Amino acid sequence: METRVVIYARVSTKGQDFERQLLELHEYANKMGYVIIKEYTEKISGAKKVAERQALSELLDFVDSSKVDKVLIYECSRLSRRAIDFLSVIEYLNDRRVSLYILQNGLETLLADGTINPIAQLVLGIIGQFNTMERSLIRARMESGYRTYRLNGGQVGRKVGYRKTNEAMRDQYAQEIKLLKKGLSMRQVRAITHTSMNTLQKLKKIFIDNNAA
Repeated sequence: METRVVIYARVSTKGQDFERQLLELHEYANKMGYVIIKEYTEKISGAKKVAERQALSELLDFVDSSKVDKVLIYECSRLSRRAIDFLSVIEYLNDRRVSLYILQNGLETLLADGTINPIAQLVLGIIGQFNTMERSLIRARMESGYRTYRLNGGQVGRKVGYRKTNEAMRDQYAQEIKLLKKGLSMRQVRAITHTSMNTLQKLKKIFIDNNAA
């Protein structure tokens, strides 16, 4: 019986490309005799929440509605640098009996019989925490740079009077809006997406109560 797989690749900036990731993932899939049924790529920070990442959100929707055996990624941080999202995605796939394979680590979340791989679960939990620590260090270095910039007279932040458009809000919070329209409470949506209640209140007011298109 054929093994149906989905490939996911991500880079952080527009100046980067995911050709190396795709090349090696395709080579691995071909070597194993897998059938690649879908490929998702995006250029976005791994620190962004799943709800803000269109390709990853589409992948999860596809997995939920299609017959998929495995998801192949190049390395752990490509999935997410947020430990909570990283582990939540793995749990989401586990619940649907879809195995996640990480090429650089040679780790797979499910065993051949479809049960959870306890070794992979342990190692990936540790890796997820390390990715979060690395993200925190990057943020600390950026904040230090901002402080130095401000001390030298620079200004950081949005321009006075800046306001995000409804269209930008709709693009950034598509999943949250979708869940609210389905009738889920703000607390339920917050539990799924980890979006702040303040933001959810704004979304509800604009897109649900006022029925913005």
